[in-house]
Amino acid sequence: MPEKENGIVVYMLQCIDGTLYTGWTNHLEKRLAAHNAGRGAKYTRSRRPVHLVYQEAQPDRSAALRREAEIKRLTRLQKLALIHGRPLD
Repeated sequence: MPEKENGIVVYMLQCIDGTLYTGWTNHLEKRLAAHNAGRGAKYTRSRRPVHLVYQEAQPDRSAALRREAEIKRLTRLQKLALIHGRPLD
């Protein structure tokens, strides 16, 4: 039986070295566990543990991919403003 989807989200993780990682998933808890177990993205494998600092629901995979790309183009300061709910400059 296929697993139930929890909804598609774009998320940001803060790594142990203070860097931010952005991704998308339809199983956030499972994906976060994978990152912390070293089975996530290559970037986070050597920067564990990671902590979820931001999540944003998306209507579908296509929207999630677009939003992920938008967030990845932001500067670190803009990402921190997004995390803290401040307007982006």
